[in-house]
Amino acid sequence: QVQVVESGGGLVQPGGSLRLTCAISRSISSMNAVNWYRQAGSLRREFVAGIQWGGSTNVADSVKDRFSVSVDKSDTSVFLQMNSVKPEDTGVYLCNALWYEGDTQWDRWGQGTQVTVSS
Repeated sequence: QVQVVESGGGLVQPGGSLRLTCAISRSISSMNAVNWYRQAGSLRREFVAGIQWGGSTNVADSVKDRFSVSVDKSDTSVFLQMNSVKPEDTGVYLCNALWYEGDTQWDRWGQGTQVTVSS
């Protein structure tokens, strides 16, 4: 079973920075994709950024000038670097890992980490 655990959330002032970590129990390079999403209250969960098989990255247009995604050297964690945060970045940030076993695609969500941007 693949385990996904997010960490690094907290309270940050507008304009500040935060780095979130998504720790996965298998190597990132064995994953089809690892993506970050966020959900604010009852709003729809939205894609933030992710890493695809082969190492390419995608970042949502709404945050691409402030957020970035990367893999740590141990190949077991994906970071979401959040800079110049705004109150509208507040929400629960969730990590989703996608992988294949044979022809079957699997995915697993973490429990999420709360980010609150407020002065």
